[in-house]
Order: sequence, then structure tokens, then C-alpha cells
Amino acid sequence: MVVPELRPWRAARPHMVRAANAVRPRLARAAQAVRPKLERAAAAAKPQLTRVRPTRIRWPKTVRTWQYTAGAATAGVTLAVAVATAAGPWDSTGQRTAETDRAAALDRTGGADHGRNPDTSDSGDATAGGPRPAPSAASVLTGLGGATSTVKSAPTGTALSGLLGPLLEDAALGTHTAAVVDVATGRRLYGTGADTALTPASVTKIATAVAALSTLGADHRLTTRAALEPDTKELVLVGGGDPTLTAHKDAEGWASLRDLADRTAAALKKRGIKQVTLSYDTTLYTGPDLHPIGVNGNLAPVSALMADEGRTDDSTSGPVERVTDPAADAARTFGSFLEAHGIRTTSPGPSKATTRAENLAAVSSPPVSSLVERMLTNSDNDIAEALARQTAAATGQRASFDGGASAIAGALKKLELPLKGAQFHDGSGLDRDDRLTADLLTALLVKAGDPAHPELRPVLTGLPVAGFTGTLTSRYTGGAAGVVRAKTGTLTGVNTLAGTVVDQDGRLLAFAFLASNTTNPLEAQSALDRTATALAACGCT
Repeated sequence: MVVPELRPWRAARPHMVRAANAVRPRLARAAQAVRPKLERAAAAAKPQLTRVRPTRIRWPKTVRTWQYTAGAATAGVTLAVAVATAAGPWDSTGQRTAETDRAAALDRTGGADHGRNPDTSDSGDATAGGPRPAPSAASVLTGLGGATSTVKSAPTGTALSGLLGPLLEDAALGTHTAAVVDVATGRRLYGTGADTALTPASVTKIATAVAALSTLGADHRLTTRAALEPDTKELVLVGGGDPTLTAHKDAEGWASLRDLADRTAAALKKRGIKQVTLSYDTTLYTGPDLHPIGVNGNLAPVSALMADEGRTDDSTSGPVERVTDPAADAARTFGSFLEAHGIRTTSPGPSKATTRAENLAAVSSPPVSSLVERMLTNSDNDIAEALARQTAAATGQRASFDGGASAIAGALKKLELPLKGAQFHDGSGLDRDDRLTADLLTALLVKAGDPAHPELRPVLTGLPVAGFTGTLTSRYTGGAAGVVRAKTGTLTGVNTLAGTVVDQDGRLLAFAFLASNTTNPLEAQSALDRTATALAACGCT
């Protein structure tokens, strides 16, 4: 299998070799740093591994650049990989998200418009106020020496059963199901109860991501605008459903409410208008705005207009108290920015912009590909529910909790994914009535790695990196750090984990572990982490 984006190999090879030479010393040091952790991981799994085949970490005598792929941002941790399979999480320039993050950490700017079509994307610098393309890091590709592959065959079912079975039987995992699939071939290598649907918790976001990307497209942006009604001087702030709209002074590449106010004020002054009646329009969404879990710090009331996810502090992720009416709060903040420019406003109230209203200014979110990555990395419930509603609106369904759930199921059915037993009630996984199977979760990950679906690649690149990013930052610090990439899920009595790992023979594997009726969340989490670590340390051919 060949990744289409990597076909122009010969033309790019000299540049890539120079890039590899430039980063080789750092990668060598990183490899030495991560080696003890992987050795400890292998030692931890040894009792199970010996039942199948004695396995050890096979480090080459000389660290070669193409044997490692950057696996985390500033630390530069590397994956011990012989070669990268074609289904690896590459974007259109052969770059992993972790490499992009590392470049950003080094204050490198510019670069390729990763994962987007240059003929249709509006994300270039020419777009007024639009975000710049993602920063480029030096490509660290495997196989720089040629097309020869040393990847061995996939692990056998018998070997994986002997390795994973005892670990999954840990009493901390209660009722559990599991599946392991070879991403390159899509073949299931191991499964136990893989077609039994359990409560998935936050790994539901993987399904939401696939549905949104396949329906909206990776390039799609969410736009917030200010529209002036003719003759009445009513200024309507129209919500476009962008949960990442920010009022912070440093927008960090997200759509800025301050920028929108600056442009709107300039447009009003150009028309000689110094006072307006301020309103806001949230009619893009419908249905209840409060999730069935009720008021909860993990999710703001879902609205087509909000700034900074309705957070009451300066945080950008994690649970925190939210404002009760995100739209009204965003409109008041917008009004204060206008007044700073000398534009007087009334206290804002709800309204609906007419088709006769003149658009004065607009700001757009980064592309959906970036929203998906942020959602998965930070397990962002607000983005998840917004993407579910956007998927519904794009398919002609009601942009509500029910409509979003129906749209997700419809998008996955269109992709011919195994939906038997699956039930969706939201986009975030906070609803305990959601049901997914391990088969579906691994199928979603395999589909995201399919070269025929490059628009889905952010599903893989957005997964948290063990020990380094997002919800896995504090996990795997004693083993498999930088090797496991996975989405976590936690509710009371529910612990789940689904993602990818490269085993010791260089195979990219997708896995899903779901546990219900757990009584100790920390013990259950540790049991899942040990199982994923053992899979990473496996050379079970």
C-alpha cells in the first residue's frame, strides 16, 4: 500500500535527506532518552510475553534517522520503528502532527497548508485576517534509504491472545471488550466481545470526528459575522457555531472576537454610524441547549454563538464553571469592544438577521481539520457538540442533540462502517446511553489511515501522544511514552481507550479497549495503560 501524498519521492528525496541529516543528532539523543522507558515497558509485559515468544526491545547498534519518527512536540521523543507503513498518520507533505507542534514550539512559521487542497482552501495568507498555514518541521520519514521494507508480518491472533488476554482479565476492568486491527490490511488480529456495544464515554469523539470530516470536509470553516440591518441601525452578531471563537487578546490563530469588533467599528465609522442597537442571532442551532447531564463544568450550554466556550476563567481546556448564556455573554463582550472604538451600543438581545442585512465584517475558524485535532487532543466536549450540529446542518437535519446524533450515524453508514449495536445520543460521549463496539472504533481508525480518505487523517494526528500531549500528558510516564497515541474515555463506572501503536516489528496497529462496571477509575485506567504498553512492546509474529 502506498500513500498517494508520498509518490513524488525522487524529486523530494535530496531535500528530505538534508532535513533528516539536520535532525539526526536530536533524534539520536531522543532515542537514547526514551529507550529506558520502552525497556521497562517490555519488562513489565514479560510474564505475558514469555507465554507466546520471548520478546526484547531490538535497538540497532547505530541510531539511524529513518528508524524513528518524531512522536511529541518540544521533547522530540521518537518512535522505535523499522519503517512506516503506508497507513501511518501522514498529512499531505508526509509530516506528523507532532512534528508540526515541534516546529511551532521552535517559533517556526509558514510552511505547507497541511492536509488541505491548495486549489480550494481559503486558508492562505491572501485571505484577509485568515490564519497562516501550519508551520513546517523537517520531514522525518522512514525508509530514506530506498523502498526496501523490513516490516515483518502482523502479530498472530494466538500470540496476541496470550499477551493481552491475561491483562484484560484484570478485575479492575469489570465487563470489557477489545479489538486489535492491522491498519495496513484492515484485518482484525485479536478480539474479545468486539461486536458487543458498551458505553464508550469520550472515545465517541473519534466517531464524531470521522463524521464531521467526511461530511463537512477538512477545509470547511465556521464563520461569525456582524450584519447591519438597513435603515434601523440594528447590528446583529450572527453566530456560525464556532466554539473556538475567542475574546482573548492573543487569539493564537483562532477566530478573534476583538478582530471582528475592530473591523465592524471601522465599517460603521465609514458609514458615519456612531450608535447601534446591538442584537445577536443563534438560530443556526435548534433544540435544547443544555445537555442531558445538566449544568456541568465539562460542557457549556450549546449555542451557535459563544466566546471561549463560555468559560469563566482564562482556561482553554478541562472542566470549569461556564456562563449560563454564552451567546448573551459573547454579545456583551463584543459590545464592549465596539465601545472602546467609540461606537455606542444598547444592551444586546436575541434577534435574527434578515436576508437584507449587510455583512460588515466576519472572522472564520481554522479549518475543521484543526478543530478535530484540538477536540481529540484535549477531549473538548464543546467542539464535539458543535461538530455534531454542524454535521447535522450540512445534511439537512435539525442542528440539535438528536439531529447531530442521527447525522453522525448517517455519515458512518455512508462510509460502510460496522454500525451493528451502535447508538448515538450526542457528539461528545457524555451521554451514558451512547453505545459503540470495539469493532466500530478500530474500523474508524483504519478508515482514517486509508490513503483513499486523506480528509480523515486528522483523526489519527489529533490523538493524544502518551506521556506528552492532551489527556495522555500524565500517563505512560513509566513506559510507552511517545509510542501510544490514543483517545481516552472516562465516566463513572466506564473507562475506555482507543488509538494506534507501532509494535516492535514495525506494524501500525489500531486498538480499542472498553470497560464498564469499573469500580476504581485509577486502577481501571492503569490496567488499560498496561495493556496498550504491552501491545507496543510486542514482537508477536
